[in-house]
Amino acid sequence: MCGIFGYIGTKKDDDAATRVVAGLGRLSYRGYDSWGVAGVDSSGITVTKDVGVVPAQKPKTVGLFSVAVGHTRWATHGGVTKNNAHPHLASDGSFALAQNGIVENFLELRERLKKEFSFTTQTDTEVIVRLIEKKKQKTTDLHEAVRAAFMELEGRNTVIILAEDSTVIAARNGSPLVLGKSKSGNSYFSSDTLSFANEVETVLVVENGQMVVCEGQTVQLFDIASGDTVVPKFEALTVVAETADKAGYDHFMVKEIHDSADVLAQVAAQDPLAMKELAQAIDTARTVYTLGSGTAGIAAAQIAFYLRKYAKVNTISLVGAEAQSYFDLFGPGDLIIAPSQSGETADVLEVLELAQTKGVKIATYVNMSGSMMTRMADFPFMAGAGPEFCVMSTKVFTSQIAWGYLLAKTVAGEFTEGVAELEKTKHALRTYLADTKTEKSLKKLAKKLIPASSIFLLGKSQNLEMVKEGMVKMIEGSYKHAHGIAAGDLKHYAITLMEKGVPVIVAVSNDEARTDTISAGIEVQSRGATVIGIGQGKVDQFDAFVELPDTGETAALINVVALQLLAYYMTVLLGNNVDKPRNIAKSVTVK
Repeated sequence: MCGIFGYIGTKKDDDAATRVVAGLGRLSYRGYDSWGVAGVDSSGITVTKDVGVVPAQKPKTVGLFSVAVGHTRWATHGGVTKNNAHPHLASDGSFALAQNGIVENFLELRERLKKEFSFTTQTDTEVIVRLIEKKKQKTTDLHEAVRAAFMELEGRNTVIILAEDSTVIAARNGSPLVLGKSKSGNSYFSSDTLSFANEVETVLVVENGQMVVCEGQTVQLFDIASGDTVVPKFEALTVVAETADKAGYDHFMVKEIHDSADVLAQVAAQDPLAMKELAQAIDTARTVYTLGSGTAGIAAAQIAFYLRKYAKVNTISLVGAEAQSYFDLFGPGDLIIAPSQSGETADVLEVLELAQTKGVKIATYVNMSGSMMTRMADFPFMAGAGPEFCVMSTKVFTSQIAWGYLLAKTVAGEFTEGVAELEKTKHALRTYLADTKTEKSLKKLAKKLIPASSIFLLGKSQNLEMVKEGMVKMIEGSYKHAHGIAAGDLKHYAITLMEKGVPVIVAVSNDEARTDTISAGIEVQSRGATVIGIGQGKVDQFDAFVELPDTGETAALINVVALQLLAYYMTVLLGNNVDKPRNIAKSVTVK
């Protein structure tokens, strides 16, 4: 998590700090516990930082600089305090450093370094600062000291350093780093391309194990391990940044849910040749895996369901952080399909990097252009869902599972039929979202759920992963305990928790699982639970029912949007921060 941003202007009166604060604001989805800016002028380096979200405008306390770097933090080591906020200064004030990542061996390094240096924060980042200071004792070249220090760090880390002579150094291992150049020669550093897309013409994607050194307009690229220079390859920027506009909605989350119909149109417009090429690879694969974490992990499981259900492909779904037991099983002929919003999820990248060394082919479906996952994929697909400003992913999840459905239909030789189904679903979803009764019914239901301490969700077949995603959104937004359960597994354990007044949401569709799912709902109702049905074909026995359009094979796509909206209205009624829930970040670039 965390975001780093830097700017080197070509004129002395360039307001670098204003540009950095604006860039950090666009990166705040990566973390918003605290923020900080370091700028340099003739008097040296000045650091300004504070807890909370990045301010909308540069604070008056921040000076005028032509070179500055900044950071927006998602805390991993040390509390959310002003002192722990980045950037951190060297003991002599000669440089300031900000980090995106985790130093996994920081305790060992800190123990070694504290014999010589004083530590003033609780962060692992300060270990990097002191380690560079240690290396500087043997060299007057700061970039060589950074390189030597970086080689001792374990874990996925990216750092940006501002030196007192206005040099900016940035090094990458795992966490993303891009350098942009404007037409006038100004340089931008960032954790993602979109944050400076409107300002630059060309970009350099810094690869793992590389370090970039910028002195004025001069850019040097180095291989960290060898110290050898690398020829930097700038590419024309093809991404256009979109303005953070709620388009009249109260929050980005509800606006992005309402974008879901347009997202389905994007999926239906996928290149048929590219889809068929991946389908052929699936057909000939030894083993097919899907892989993701968090919401993307649920999408991966739904893609696996569609491949089993409609393409008859034996597909295994993996969660990034729990895939280690499969490492020895990966080999040539295997294929991993990995959906991701950011394309930079650390625990997923770790699996993909290992799998790639074993000859596994990789297919990715990513929403962020230029990501690590996209660049390493044999079959890269872009979601094209547009930016998600809300930290809770909604429309990208819908895009991922819709793409998975279309992929399964393609493997089955039914690409055209799959496109037609998605088009039908798009129209049904658009009509449902435009209906004024939709908001009214879900707001009413959300109000009933607010007093509950725990909410249970039951689903089966195409709806199992949808209730898990509904669970995730309720937890993220309402901060309430929610539990998504396989309806058929209910009686084996969770039925002990069913008593009078406990709310249970049951996702029901007109499919092969309908009878079993309804039976599970009636079982918990007989034990006093309040049962709320959501889906296709009203069930009169339930206490309430939210009836949704019936789109057959794609009913899950309609159902999950309704669950997302329900979680949204719960979050609003509770007065929680909808677009920036506590303690989470959108791009999880640390394990």
